[in-house]
Amino acid sequence: MRLLSAHKPVRIGRVAADRIFDAAACCGAIVILAEPLAIPLLRRMQAMDVPGLRSSHSVPTPRGGGIPIAVGLLVAAALIRGGASAAFAVAVGFFGLLGFTDDVHGLTAVRRLALQGAGSAVVAVLLITPMHLALGATVALILAAVVWITGFVNAFNFMDGVNGISATHALIAGVAYACYGEWEQQRFLLAAGLAVAVSALMFLPWNAGRARVFLGDVGSYTLGAALAMLAALAVLRGLPLEAVTGPLALYLADTAWTLQRRIRTGERWLQPHRSHVYQRWCDAGWSHQEVTLLTGAITILLTGLGTASLDGDLPLRIAADLTGMAILAAYLSSPAVFRRLGLHPDAEPQRCDGGPQSSVPRWDPRP
Repeated sequence: MRLLSAHKPVRIGRVAADRIFDAAACCGAIVILAEPLAIPLLRRMQAMDVPGLRSSHSVPTPRGGGIPIAVGLLVAAALIRGGASAAFAVAVGFFGLLGFTDDVHGLTAVRRLALQGAGSAVVAVLLITPMHLALGATVALILAAVVWITGFVNAFNFMDGVNGISATHALIAGVAYACYGEWEQQRFLLAAGLAVAVSALMFLPWNAGRARVFLGDVGSYTLGAALAMLAALAVLRGLPLEAVTGPLALYLADTAWTLQRRIRTGERWLQPHRSHVYQRWCDAGWSHQEVTLLTGAITILLTGLGTASLDGDLPLRIAADLTGMAILAAYLSSPAVFRRLGLHPDAEPQRCDGGPQSSVPRWDPRP
């Protein structure tokens, strides 16, 4: 990272470096200061996750802890400014509001998906039309971006099922994108990635361990949309696909693998379930903290392998790609290994608040 001059700010693109770090600092300050205020307000609003047969907790816990994250990222986008900032702000603001509405009032699956697609379309238009491509290419990229943003927001939501897992993965991905932004001198990618990482880091004390609040749909939608938008921007700016998807690969692989398996076996895949790989780890007796730490370590490893694509060395890139695929294959096949070792869901799993649990999070089955 470049050193800041005492007299003249270093500029990355058209944004002064001090503004980049100010945006991240403001975002983090909002989260750490607003979270303890948001928790009692959520209780008064009765935005609570009440334990049930499919719950991952044993006491009612407020959901909606992602509200300060959404507000912090909106402030960060306003401080960074620029065309990409507008798309980022719309992604964070729209999906955050949609998630909050779902947390408080609930939405039908069809209405939720339609609204997600509409919001993704607006973000895609703001992101792609400034490139001034041919009409056919513009339409194709917009459609691809709509599918990508909508799909990843849902994947991120599906995977937000144990304490700290999504904040940890947002932290890792944010740091990765910030580093890519510095490497490629992409000023917005650096600034927004840093803001996402700081917001996730500041949320972790409230959610890791014995959770005092859950992200809720507002948090998982906000972070999912922010990361999906940054990934799309990185690809459009020419970063290799492996580097961009490395921080997101475990979430994408677990969601896609689980979905195809449920469809293939004739299950009602829109119904609540407990068959994500990370959930089956919990059912095998692993604590939420162990699951979060191990999946986070795998994601760090996949991110590191993805950076091999930045080097330009083709043999190294191929070797890193094959290694990453082997790691994901081992992760996806791990429940079968547990079965062979006699570690079944009959084992007493760990609840996120310290007691036993046998469930899926309230928001996991959302399509």
